[in-house]
Amino acid sequence: MELIALTEMNALPESCVSAILSFVSPAEVCRLSLVSSTFLSAANSDVVWARFLPSDHVDIVSPAASPVEFSSKKELFLWLCQRPLLVDGGRKSFKLERSSGIVSYVLSAQELSINRSDDPAHWIWKTLPESRFKEVAELRTIDRLQIEGSIKTKALSLNTLYGAHLIFKVFDRAFGLDLMPLETSIEMDNWVRQGTARLQHPDQKKRHLEGLMYANRLEMVRKHWEAEGDHRGGGGVPSERGDGWMEVEVGEFLVESGGEGDGEVRMSLREVKGYQLKGGLVVEGIEVRPKSLVQ
Repeated sequence: MELIALTEMNALPESCVSAILSFVSPAEVCRLSLVSSTFLSAANSDVVWARFLPSDHVDIVSPAASPVEFSSKKELFLWLCQRPLLVDGGRKSFKLERSSGIVSYVLSAQELSINRSDDPAHWIWKTLPESRFKEVAELRTIDRLQIEGSIKTKALSLNTLYGAHLIFKVFDRAFGLDLMPLETSIEMDNWVRQGTARLQHPDQKKRHLEGLMYANRLEMVRKHWEAEGDHRGGGGVPSERGDGWMEVEVGEFLVESGGEGDGEVRMSLREVKGYQLKGGLVVEGIEVRPKSLVQ
C-alpha cells in the first residue's frame, strides 16, 4: 500500500509533493528523497525545510557571534544541526536536533544566576579551551551553593518533553561536593517539580570522614526533611558527556501547544541546608535539550 501511495504521489506536481513532505519529519524527508527524481527535487525545496526551522530563525542567525553562510533552507538546517551556534552575545548556544528539528539551548554560566559569582573570594571567571563559551565560573569556596537559570517557552519546540542538565567539571582537589545532594527544582507557570542531584559520585571513605566532621549538621538536615515529609534519597548522579564535560539532570518539563506565549521555565540547584564549605567546581552552563516528542 505504501508503494502504491508513493507511486501516486510521484505523479503529482513537484510543488504538491513539497507541500506534503513539509508535514513529515526531516529524517523521513531524507528517506523519501531516494524514491525518485521528483521526490529528490521536492525534498530540497525551501518550502519543506523552512517548516523544520524555528519561525524566528532569522532573528537567531542574523546576530550570531559567527556568520552563518547558506544558499538554501536545507543547508541552513543541516548547518544548525552539525554545530552549536553562539547567540545572544555569545551567552547562549543554539542547536537543532537532526532527525526532528527540535530546538536545544545551552545557557552559559554568564547567563545563569549564581550566588556570589561577582565576588572573587568565592568565584573566579576564566577561559577554558574546551568550553564553547568565552568564560566559565570556577568555585573557589562557598558555604551555600545556588545556581539558577531560565528560558522562555516560546524559544523551545512545542509538544516536546525537555530535560535540563547542569554542565560542569570537578577538580581533583574539590571538597564538600559529595557530602550532601543538591535540591533541584523546575518551575513553569504554576507547576513545580522538585528533586535532588549530586555533583560527584559519593566517595564512601571521604564521605565517612566528612560525615564525622558534620555529623550534627547532617542529622539536623535529615530531621528537617523528615519533619516536612520529605524522604528524598541521593537523587541523580553525574555522567560523562561526549565533549569532555560532566552533566547531571536538574529535571524535566513539557512544552505543550496552546500554552502561555510568554511563559518561562525556571531551573535551579541549591544546597541551602547543610552550609558546609565546598569548592573545586567549574560551571559551564545548563543545557535544555529534548527527551522525546509528544504525539
